[in-house]
Amino acid sequence: MPKPESTVSSIDDSVLEDSNDLQFKNRLDLTALQSSVEKIRQEVGKVIVGQKDMVDMLIASLLAKGHSLIEGVPGVAKTITAKLLAKSFSVGFSRIQFTPDLMPSDILGTSVFNLKDSEFEFKKGPIFSNMILIDEINRAPAKTQAALFEVMEEQQITIDGNKYKLDAPFMVLATQNPIEQEGTYRLPEAQLDRFLFKIDVDYPNLDEEIEILSREHQLRDTEKTDTVSSFLTAKQITEYQHVVTQILVEEHLLKYIAELIVATRNNRFLYLGASPRASIAILKSSKAFAAMSGRDFVTPEDIKRAAIPVLHHRVIVTPEREMEGVSSKQIIKQIIETVEIPR
Repeated sequence: MPKPESTVSSIDDSVLEDSNDLQFKNRLDLTALQSSVEKIRQEVGKVIVGQKDMVDMLIASLLAKGHSLIEGVPGVAKTITAKLLAKSFSVGFSRIQFTPDLMPSDILGTSVFNLKDSEFEFKKGPIFSNMILIDEINRAPAKTQAALFEVMEEQQITIDGNKYKLDAPFMVLATQNPIEQEGTYRLPEAQLDRFLFKIDVDYPNLDEEIEILSREHQLRDTEKTDTVSSFLTAKQITEYQHVVTQILVEEHLLKYIAELIVATRNNRFLYLGASPRASIAILKSSKAFAAMSGRDFVTPEDIKRAAIPVLHHRVIVTPEREMEGVSSKQIIKQIIETVEIPR
């Protein structure tokens, strides 16, 4: 008969061995999604130097079924980044250059009389695609801006009483120059509210500038976009978007999002606070950031990461504070610091 000590010892060893085999796994399999996200980063990184935050926010916007507005001075790779992102997807792509004389029919399409059939036939505009790059969106007047309201919110357009649905996935990437520049219009609040993120692009630092020059010199006659390969299909994108909707969000985090939004409405430095659409935007984008990090649950850090790009274009600073040089970003950062993080 074995000694009691050896029996206990053998049981303890087996428990330890079993505990070593235990692995905590996500409810959702995010391996393919993470792999695709990393591949997108690599493909865009073949051409773009730095701007990692911009690329990540564009990917998160796609996963959250949102649209992104990219703002920066001319020449900081806003347009080329959007084109490269679209190039890495095997989906339809359209580019629309906004100008002061652009009409809504130039975007949506128009009805043309067909002499053969004696009927009007609808000719689809460039908006009928999957990835839409709108270059210099704030150079077009308000009438043209209004043409995007329905399609960005409902993924459909209404022409002559007929509704036309757009195929999924559908994403608008718009670039704009700072509104202080010549020939720009301020986007209406209703238009800004339809963008999930507003991404500010700054100048590169010295090392990045040197790297840009080095890569440009090495390209010689090669086109920048030729180095990027398409690998992600429309079906895969829609599957990833569906996975993101299933990311877990605890009740106390939903309350945290709501408290952040309500705080913008009660802040004395803000003339206009955020709407419920903003709280939904934070919820969707925080799920996307969690999925990109390989987690099937949202953390407070995901919410804080999403808050500034979601909110700073949806709120309006009071004229007094604006004259003092206070920005909406600064106020939102203060709100994030003052609202208690749930534990």
